[in-house]
Amino acid sequence: MKPVTSLMLLAASAANGLPSSPYVLHESRHASGIGRRSLSAKHARADVDAIIPLRIGLTQTNLETGYDRLMDVADPSSPNFGNHLSRDEVIELFAPKEESVSSVRNWLIQSGVNASRITHYQNKGWLAIDMPVSEAESLFQTQYHEVDHKGTLRLGCDEYYVPQHVQGHIDYISPGVKLSSPMRKRSLSSAGKRNQPFKVLPSPDNWADPALSTLHLGDDLSGCAKNFTPPCYRALYGIPAHNPALPGNSVGLYESGDTYAQGDLDLFYAKYAPYIPQGTAPTLASVDGGEAPVPQDSEYNTGESDIDIDIVSSLVYPQTITVYQVDDIPNIESGVPGFMNTFLDALDGSYCNYSAYGITGDSPGIDASYPDSAPGGYDHPEMCGVYTPTKVISISYGEAEYDLPKNYMQRQCDEFMKLGLQGVTLLIASGDYGVASFPGDDTESGCLSGGNLTETIYNPDAVSSCPYVSLPLPPVLPMQQCLTNSQITSVGATQLQPNQTIHDPESAMQTALAPAPDPASRFSSSGGFSNYFTAPEYQKDALATYFADHDPGLPSYVANADATNIGEGGGIYNRAGRGWPDIAANGANFRAFNNGTDFHFFGTSLAAPLWAAVLTLINQERQAAGKTSVGFINPVLYANPDTLTDIKNGSNANCGSGGFPAVEGWDPVTGLGTPSYPKLLDLWLGLP
Repeated sequence: MKPVTSLMLLAASAANGLPSSPYVLHESRHASGIGRRSLSAKHARADVDAIIPLRIGLTQTNLETGYDRLMDVADPSSPNFGNHLSRDEVIELFAPKEESVSSVRNWLIQSGVNASRITHYQNKGWLAIDMPVSEAESLFQTQYHEVDHKGTLRLGCDEYYVPQHVQGHIDYISPGVKLSSPMRKRSLSSAGKRNQPFKVLPSPDNWADPALSTLHLGDDLSGCAKNFTPPCYRALYGIPAHNPALPGNSVGLYESGDTYAQGDLDLFYAKYAPYIPQGTAPTLASVDGGEAPVPQDSEYNTGESDIDIDIVSSLVYPQTITVYQVDDIPNIESGVPGFMNTFLDALDGSYCNYSAYGITGDSPGIDASYPDSAPGGYDHPEMCGVYTPTKVISISYGEAEYDLPKNYMQRQCDEFMKLGLQGVTLLIASGDYGVASFPGDDTESGCLSGGNLTETIYNPDAVSSCPYVSLPLPPVLPMQQCLTNSQITSVGATQLQPNQTIHDPESAMQTALAPAPDPASRFSSSGGFSNYFTAPEYQKDALATYFADHDPGLPSYVANADATNIGEGGGIYNRAGRGWPDIAANGANFRAFNNGTDFHFFGTSLAAPLWAAVLTLINQERQAAGKTSVGFINPVLYANPDTLTDIKNGSNANCGSGGFPAVEGWDPVTGLGTPSYPKLLDLWLGLP
């Protein structure tokens, strides 16, 4: 599209009696990195009379103070440690200035938009107007084109302009470079599951191990290296039994694309946790049509939800569990790559249309879209702020960092910061394929290519490297101006080696579950360094010690602002990136039922819910002592690594190399180590 000159726009403004403010380019498809091809070169012009739901995201305030405010309540040395904010206080803290609201609103009215058509939503982050395509094209000096993407009709443009005097008040408009919501549902197709744990049938002689019977550990502990059960967790990590349930401490579990079966839970309770009554079920918090439970033989019962509930319930009962079952089946099966946004919408209504980093609300083509008119779909508006988040939430799912737009991740991680301000602890499994993503993600092996390297570059996990990013007010800035800090706790996995007992040191989980060269055989605790985000302040000392004392000796690069130089100089990881995971726990040989069958399970999917149970028990002890929840735990743990058990054996090989070894101190395999419940409890009870 031919660009419109500032002189032409000034003349148009003068003719309409508007302030003489030149129009300036606000966003372009090429500059945003959203796509290199021009929409206008491929797609037909949109019908000028078609009505589109125009959304104008207003620039947020105080994001640059977010890190300091979070550390003020999360740093154990702060006098305000534990003084978390309410949801309303957080919304108000980051709401746009009234000047932004009035400036953009006045411009719209002066441009001919009737004031009664403009809606300012209660969450304060955006303005909405339904208008014809022709009016929007005139307003933003652009041309809209139809985009047919896999059967979905959307609208978008290559670039758009806004008056200079309102540019600083506008973060983003939609539809624009970011496409509109679907105008017709795409056809359904099968979608793969992310971070699915491995399960294998135990051999007939796998339950008893006579060689260990002389250690007098008891029948339920003598074989923990081969058969990990709830008593093994308690013995290995010092977790107490018979904890009283206190109100307000339900454990949150994120589930999507997988659904538990009550029959499997009851079989687990009967065999491995007989103190839990048959029929004990979690509380369902359905998000946008998520349904649970399902029959044992359902295709959606693949084991993830079963084991999450098994592990947590076996350690915190009679405390309750809340399952956030996210998204309807049609959206799940359509294969949209978005991760967690609809879930975060349901926890915080202000997030539904929150504007940051050039993104307003959910991203069409990436996130699930509602209402969903497909058969069996959730045919209602998306849920916004309908659930109060539990104090601890475990997430056993993930994506590669490379899978999602950088700005998408930045906006999402602002929300993690806001949840941390409210005292919510978020835990996520680090992944299960060493220094790669899962096989078939981005490449056949899950490894990246770049420079002269082919599928040998390490592929970091998205949410594990998730930062909190604060930007000054201008809507488009180079990434080197960002302040980044991790606001989520990444959890790796460990294991006992064959013939070891709970009295022996654990190693990094590294299990061959399929014959080489099948990529699935390289199944080990994931870890490494982000390509997108730098190390948080509280982690810098740990990383400096790691590189000084245990440099892995692998070729590296320093990622540039847009991470477009991956593999530069033959490097296979970003030496300047945020390191992950932060902590770890056992993730091997867990016995649990799925589809009515008793399996062994492996994966970091086991480690995240274990930590959720540990922190919930600590929260209950703090509550009994009249204290607040632990909230964002990373600053406390990095300042007190002696409260964890350091893991010094194993590695996370993949991508044609040995990956990173587990070493003394923090390492990018098992982080700071595994929990010691008595030490952690003493630490947190000693804090305000």
